[in-house]
Amino acid sequence: MTLIKTNFGFHSTADEVINGIDLTDKRAIVTGGASGIGIETVKTLAKAGAEVTIAARNVEGGKKVADEIISTTGNNKVHVAQLDLDNLSSINNFVDNWKGALDILVNNAGVMSIPDLQKTSESIEIQFMTNHLGHFALSVGLHNALQSAGSARIVVVASSGHLFSPVLFDDINFLFRPYDPLVSYGQAKTACVLFAVGATERWLKDGITVNALNPGAILTNLQKHVGGKLRSAPELHKTPQQGAATSILLATSPLLDNIGGRYFENCNEVETVTKRPGNYEGVAMYALDKGNADRLWNISMKMIGK
Repeated sequence: MTLIKTNFGFHSTADEVINGIDLTDKRAIVTGGASGIGIETVKTLAKAGAEVTIAARNVEGGKKVADEIISTTGNNKVHVAQLDLDNLSSINNFVDNWKGALDILVNNAGVMSIPDLQKTSESIEIQFMTNHLGHFALSVGLHNALQSAGSARIVVVASSGHLFSPVLFDDINFLFRPYDPLVSYGQAKTACVLFAVGATERWLKDGITVNALNPGAILTNLQKHVGGKLRSAPELHKTPQQGAATSILLATSPLLDNIGGRYFENCNEVETVTKRPGNYEGVAMYALDKGNADRLWNISMKMIGK
C-alpha cells in the first residue's frame, strides 16, 4: 500500500490546505467546535462556504464562537447544537434532531489524561467514552445522513498518545488493573484509529470513508493539562491553525476521495511502527489491525445497545 504524501507539512495551516476548495452546499458537523483546534476547523470550513454545526457541551459558549466565526467569515450558516459525548441520551437526541444529508463529520472533541478513574452512568470509563464510544455512537446514528450525501467523510482526531497503549479488550473499564491516566488515554485514542479502519471496511460501499489523524502538540486548554510524557519542546508546538490543518486535509482534499482506514500526521500518511519511537511519530501496528478493529466494533455496538 502506497502512503499518501502531500506538499503540506508540519507548519502548514488549515487555510493553506483548503485553498482553492469550494464547500458551497456541503454540510459539516464538528464536535468540540467551540474550543481549541475545533474553532479553527469550523472557521476554515465556513470560509470555504460550508454549512457547519458546532456540536458543543456548552451551547452558550458555542453560540459566542459561532457569532465570531459568522462575523469573521461572512458565512451565516454556522449553527450550534448541544452534544454531551459521555451521555448516550444526549447523543441520541442530537442524532434525532439532525435533518438532511451530512457531507463531513469531524470527530474532534476529546478529554485527556483525567487524573482519577471516572465512569459514566453506564459504568464506562470516561476517556474511552468521550474520545471513542461517544463518537462511535454519533457516527453510527448519523450513518444514513452520511450515506445520503453520496460521498461523505468522517475525520477522527486521534493522537500520538495511542502509542502508549492498545485497547485492553478484556478490561476496558479498569475493573482488574490499576487506573493509569496515560494508559486510559492511549487505549481510547487507539480505539479512535481502529474505528477508522472498521468503519471504512463496513461503510465504503455506502460512500462513506473514515480516516484518523494526530494533530500534533497544540497549546490549547487540553494540552496544558498533559503529563510530562506527552509534552514536547516549545519549538514543536503548533498554532491552532496548524493543528487543524490535517483535519481539514482529511475532510476536503481530493487526494482522499474513496480512501479510508488510514492515519495521518503533519498532513501526510505515516509509517506503521512495531514499537514506540522516541519521537512519538508513526502509527502503531495494533491500531490498524483489522482483527482488532472488528473486535472493537462488536464491543462498541454492544456498549451502545445496538
